[in-house]
Amino acid sequence: GMPYIRTLNSQNIVDEISMFLLAALLITSAIFFFFFRSWRATFISIVTVIIGVMWAFGFLGLLNYEITVLTALIPPLIIVIGIPNCIFLINKYQQEIKEHGNQAKSLQRVITKVGNATLMTNLTTASGFATFIFTDSTLLSEFGIVASICIVSIFLLSLMIIPIIYSYLPVPKDRHLEHLRKRWIGTFVDWTERMVKENRIAIYITSLIVLVISIIGMYQIRVSGSLIEDMPKSMQFYKDIKFFEESFDGIMPLEIVVNTKSKKGVSKAKTLKKLDELESHIIETPELSRPMSIVSIVKYTKQAFYGGDPEFYDLPTTYERVGISTLLDDSGGDAMLMKSYVDSTGQYARITTFMKDMGTDRMERVEEDLRDEITKVFPEEKYEVLLTGKALVFQKGTNYLINNLIISLTLAIILIALFMAWMFKSVRMILVSLVPNILPLIITAGLMGYLGVPIKPSTILVFSIAFGISVDDTIHFLAKYRQELIANKWRVKKSVYAALRETGVSMFYTSIVLFFGFSTFTISSFGGTVALGALVSATLLFAMLSNLLLLPSMLLSLERSIANERTFKKLPIPIIHKDGDDEQE
Repeated sequence: GMPYIRTLNSQNIVDEISMFLLAALLITSAIFFFFFRSWRATFISIVTVIIGVMWAFGFLGLLNYEITVLTALIPPLIIVIGIPNCIFLINKYQQEIKEHGNQAKSLQRVITKVGNATLMTNLTTASGFATFIFTDSTLLSEFGIVASICIVSIFLLSLMIIPIIYSYLPVPKDRHLEHLRKRWIGTFVDWTERMVKENRIAIYITSLIVLVISIIGMYQIRVSGSLIEDMPKSMQFYKDIKFFEESFDGIMPLEIVVNTKSKKGVSKAKTLKKLDELESHIIETPELSRPMSIVSIVKYTKQAFYGGDPEFYDLPTTYERVGISTLLDDSGGDAMLMKSYVDSTGQYARITTFMKDMGTDRMERVEEDLRDEITKVFPEEKYEVLLTGKALVFQKGTNYLINNLIISLTLAIILIALFMAWMFKSVRMILVSLVPNILPLIITAGLMGYLGVPIKPSTILVFSIAFGISVDDTIHFLAKYRQELIANKWRVKKSVYAALRETGVSMFYTSIVLFFGFSTFTISSFGGTVALGALVSATLLFAMLSNLLLLPSMLLSLERSIANERTFKKLPIPIIHKDGDDEQE
């Protein structure tokens, strides 16, 4: 039954939290060490994200929220999002040390130059999660509140802990800076620069072709309202559910309440015949189980009246009803059973059946077919019929949730567009920043269509989460581009290539960490969590390529219309030049 299933499901979620945390910590730390080749830097990053995870559990406790299938994802999510913060800050610190060797100056520039951009990236990521707060789903709202608070918290922790610890440590040695001279990273950045410089048209054509193919795939996406699709297939309770579904034609209760609009209207022969007619239609529907109602009880009673002969399992005639009513009055058990299917006034009748677990499309067709039959059997002017039950509630809830999440994604795009407008004071810059981040979402949606991954509450989360995170790379790139524009006297090409060379390495590092970090969710036994991890990972990989190739290409193509001193004249975030002076001073 559903209460038992929910209890076992919840316990399984709690059991997986420690597995997620350990996997996320091990994978992200291993990748971090592979890139930086420094135990010290790796240890500092681990300490930072572990404190962030402890804070996440603390916020859940302070807000009196329970651990659900969504809030259970927050602690590992903090690790996956926190490590890129550490990468940007530590990478910048080491770049500065390599350039001039002054520790105090390096730490100051980490906070002033990277801190502002990192603040914006974390705010946009938090905004992506915060949009869930505006949905009417308690589950999503709680997830949005805690996730957005934790993301801002991990930024503050990173910005405070990393510079403070490094201020007490000796200046990094040459071997700690070896990763900055890695040839394969340089080769990758050179490749992106060459592509942008020489193959801009090819980038646009490829993007357009991929966009068209993805849009075609989007139209093949189906919506899934399956109750058990995401449940762990290896668990015994899932096998029990499948057994009951196959043996007893359904597990999800569907209730039909018929209001006869008159007292004792249910006991009338005409009403019983109509109820029997509707039950016959339910029996003929393969997705529904044999129903139970007052009709079944009356038929069983008639059969009992004639000694249990199966031939008499039918509605009684007018004359037979006199004897049967006496039999019902004398049988306390049957009378009590009847009270479960008829109210005390005799005005309302209840029919209970069970529906097989199926996709939303098929469920909607079954419901529509059932409503058509109800309209035909029970005229609206004489009867009022209500359909409810777990089956319909889950189906309606899925559609309702999807609509809410589409609104939250739209809100995230609008919110981040406003951030861009505030940062750059340019409508064209909003377009330039959004296109490279919306394209990966469309590609992922197309992949879902081609691979048969349905839209459901767990997979629709992908788009808001991935969009909020992928915009981070855009902000880092544009922030550096803006610095270079001012330093290079508004020469766009030189500024774009300089920004690409400096931010390309960090963008590559963070994207790889995020890719493998979210991939840890694929070890879950819950289908929805697996799909979420795989799809977010894929989307972020597409976003990295889009931000490294499409974004600089667009900046170069629109250079005359977007790069001018008036656009960047009074910026809300101060930029520190290499000499340490504020650009607005």
